[in-house]
Amino acid sequence: MPGPKLSIRQLAEMKRRGEKIVMVTAYDAPGARLAEAAGIDLLLVGDSAAMVMLGHDSTLPVTLEEMLLLTQAVTRVARRALVVGDLPFGSYQVSDEAAIASAVRLTKDGGADIVKIEVGGARVARTEAIVGAGIPVMGHIGLTPQSATLLGGYRAQGRTAVEALALVEAARALESAGCCALVLEAIPATVAAHITERLAIPTIGIGAGAGCDGQVLVWHDLLGLGEGAPPRFVRPYADLAGTIAHALAAYADDVRSGRFPDESHEYGMPREEQTRFEEWLATREHLGPRR
Repeated sequence: MPGPKLSIRQLAEMKRRGEKIVMVTAYDAPGARLAEAAGIDLLLVGDSAAMVMLGHDSTLPVTLEEMLLLTQAVTRVARRALVVGDLPFGSYQVSDEAAIASAVRLTKDGGADIVKIEVGGARVARTEAIVGAGIPVMGHIGLTPQSATLLGGYRAQGRTAVEALALVEAARALESAGCCALVLEAIPATVAAHITERLAIPTIGIGAGAGCDGQVLVWHDLLGLGEGAPPRFVRPYADLAGTIAHALAAYADDVRSGRFPDESHEYGMPREEQTRFEEWLATREHLGPRR
């Protein structure tokens, strides 16, 4: 059984103790249940759902309504893990008011404990606005997929001294703005370690080295459910795509050959009811002859 619900304070205590924080994405109730059973600390309902669940080519098309639906599925079953809901593209960029309204929906209607926002430039002010409304915020810097086009594609960030310094300054600004944690994606390990050592809030790395306070991976990458080669920073812990494909092929073959279903998969009738049924059929010739 999962333990009592984690708190944001406990995440900070885990950082102080040097205890690693584990986060994984989750998009539905079965995935959340399995992650909880494994002792995962944070469940991220990521806008990566646009790609891995909804079939889009990027994270941009997913809507707030779709994120709400997925978040609700996860929060219905999450007991110990904190649930982090991603604010999708377009739900917070326009104004502080729009950002607060979206964050309120994700927490009040979706049940998320924390909202995540990809941050840069004016979005630090968005963070302050959401935190000011009483909603915990997890920041996200480095490779921010919602801004991938501006960043030159899905590539590592902070690989020059100027870029690295900008990330350090952004991390400090986000801590000052009230973020309770920070995702560092696809940045040099030395830069991530520097940021982690100088912040009081936990850092969660994805492609940012072992120096972060915790790690996150996308469910489908972790379990080998993705298409093509996984990103450099992924270690697949299973090949479920191969297992599932094999199972589906075996099922199709059994159905076509008549091996499935067999008697062990059938429901029977009590003998007296079977006799009554056959007698009943015999008196109703209008049902037509047996084919």
